Amino acid sequence: MMSRRTFVRYMSSSPKWKQNSPLFADKESKAVLDKMIRVDHAGELGARQIYAGQLAIFRGTSLEPVIEEMAEQEKKHLNAFNRLISERRVRPTAMMPVWRVAGYALGFGSALVGKEAAMACTVAVEEVIAEHYNDQIRQLHEKGFEKEEPLREMIKKFRDEELEHKDIGIEFDAEMAPMYKAMSQVIKAGCHAAIYISERV
Repeated sequence: MMSRRTFVRYMSSSPKWKQNSPLFADKESKAVLDKMIRVDHAGELGARQIYAGQLAIFRGTSLEPVIEEMAEQEKKHLNAFNRLISERRVRPTAMMPVWRVAGYALGFGSALVGKEAAMACTVAVEEVIAEHYNDQIRQLHEKGFEKEEPLREMIKKFRDEELEHKDIGIEFDAEMAPMYKAMSQVIKAGCHAAIYISERV
């Protein structure tokens, strides 16, 4: 007869048992959701800081109200994820202090180069965020996340607003920035790296 310890060890290592166990499924779903909320929380903080850095340069110019409006939307996004972090007891990424400084520096630095560079930064960042949100929306349509429709709809709304920011950047001559393509690739690479790190740290 199999001992209790051997039985528990066998059940814990059995892929079939893991697939059929509601308890395991709940833990798996929570891990996925925690990672989503953690990285989105970090991303929205970074976006808010980018616009804060840009506003430090463009305050008092014709570009101020444009950036201010986008910054206000990012603030609402961040507040929403702040609530989720608290309600669902999700651990924020340990990189938050780094992203706070890095986001501001990116916004400030791009704005120093000029309006076009600041808008190119906006386009690159918002494009990555929108793509990332699309990946999450697809994942939240999968089996096991049926109860997460409110979260899915919230992310859809935020995705649409990020795409609006991207369109605004293009409208304000982002593609005329010096070395636009190279700049865009570097910023996107940085954003992807930040997403990867924030999901895990």
